[in-house]
Amino acid sequence: MLNLSVLIEASAKRYPTKSAFTFMDTTLNFAQVNGAANQVANGLKAKGIQPGDKVALSCFNLPYFPIIYFGILKAGATVVPLSVLLKDEEIAYHLQDSDAKAYFCFVGSPELPMGQMGMAGFNKAPLCEHFFMIMPKPEMPAPMEGITTLGSLMAGQSPQFETVRTSAEDTAVIIYTSGTTGRPKGAELTHSNLMLNAVIAADLGDMTHEDKMIIVLPLFHIFAMTCLMNAGIYRAAHSVLLPRFDAETVFGLMQKHSITLFAGVPTMYWGLVNYKEDKFDYKTISKNLRLGMSGGAALPVQVLKDFEARFNVPIMEGYGMSEGSPVVTFNHLNAKRIPGSIGKEVWGVEVKIADENDNEVPVGEKGQLLYRGHNVMKGYYKRPEVNKEVLKGGWLHSGDVAIKDEEGFYYIVDRTKDMIIRGGLNVYPREVEETMIKHEAISLVAVIGLPDEKMGEEIKAFVVLAEGKTATPDEIKAWTKDNIAAYKYPRVVEIIDALPMSATGKILKKELRKMEAERSA
Repeated sequence: MLNLSVLIEASAKRYPTKSAFTFMDTTLNFAQVNGAANQVANGLKAKGIQPGDKVALSCFNLPYFPIIYFGILKAGATVVPLSVLLKDEEIAYHLQDSDAKAYFCFVGSPELPMGQMGMAGFNKAPLCEHFFMIMPKPEMPAPMEGITTLGSLMAGQSPQFETVRTSAEDTAVIIYTSGTTGRPKGAELTHSNLMLNAVIAADLGDMTHEDKMIIVLPLFHIFAMTCLMNAGIYRAAHSVLLPRFDAETVFGLMQKHSITLFAGVPTMYWGLVNYKEDKFDYKTISKNLRLGMSGGAALPVQVLKDFEARFNVPIMEGYGMSEGSPVVTFNHLNAKRIPGSIGKEVWGVEVKIADENDNEVPVGEKGQLLYRGHNVMKGYYKRPEVNKEVLKGGWLHSGDVAIKDEEGFYYIVDRTKDMIIRGGLNVYPREVEETMIKHEAISLVAVIGLPDEKMGEEIKAFVVLAEGKTATPDEIKAWTKDNIAAYKYPRVVEIIDALPMSATGKILKKELRKMEAERSA
């Protein structure tokens, strides 16, 4: 038997009065988080939520997130975390697709009216029976008549609860993948998947109860959920929550709380490297910070080098995906690491680089990254046909193009879907982007393929210039041509102010493609 909520229960027993989560001026200790999660579990049970039921959650990085997350798990139910940026139709789709019985949604703000969207989505999902509005303070009334708040659900409930016994193979979380092709699919992750991955993440970061980390990556995303929240709770680390990335705020929190661990996606490291205001004691920040972790997308080598040079701290880069709970490979702290590499397999996971027939390719050759082990999802919820393909032969097919070197280090070359075929030759945008970002005037770049009558596809680069630097599209084109094979340089360069980003800070190439399609329509 295993229930993932053992993470919070064990730390509440060992370190009851130790700080667990801080948000602004509020700090909760492990016993308080566990007691509040028990109240949520008692409230859900009173509402008729049964073991195996699905309960959705839309919430910023606030202490309410872990409280509700573990409350759902303690009740034996399955957590369905949703992006805070979803609109009502998307919310309705996720509630219906996951068969959610209940839905917790933060009220939001005038700029991001999550509660309003959530309520509208809930009303379009007839099988979802209960809606709970999360207010900034538990005692606050709901903004609309007849809505149950989280505070009223918990009111009068006991902070004691006997956690429902679940099997290690029961589904703990259904996490929806971003759906680059078709509608999002829910990856079913078990208590065992998530428990082992949290332990591995804690080991990879050498986490202890003395660590203090900022969680600015959204908790509804698997990277933050497993590698920060769950791993941090497992090791009883202190987590400082931040709902939205802002370089100045991050540095302020690093200084105030003596932060030792920071994890982010590449655009966050880019933001920190490029923030140079003389407002903080960077020497002290750098002395306290012992480790950076990066995931979610490939970190440009130049950004990694710039960050490490400025803060004298290693960034450990790894590779994962929602379907892998998420960690598949990682650079290891006390071993050789190579900038630009995603490291080697983590404990208990096998990886191979394969051709289209799933046969392993020779070292140094490109192929699809496949993996198997304790981290692999049960499958996509209610998608048996897709599962046959994705989990063919017992290996998860990632859709990512990678190579393995002679020392066993892996490198992601690109997404199979992002690959550009120009004049019959394969061009991997990542390689072009890595070359272009070395140009001193380029701060950020995204490369996509455009339909082209003559070449099949043509290469286009969207470029954000570095502050105070200038360069024309023709200059950038000529420079790139001098530094990469002739068939790979972008024939079209567009300079823009900012690239479209997801809530997790990933560059949204599908938005760039959509923009191009609309222009040519």
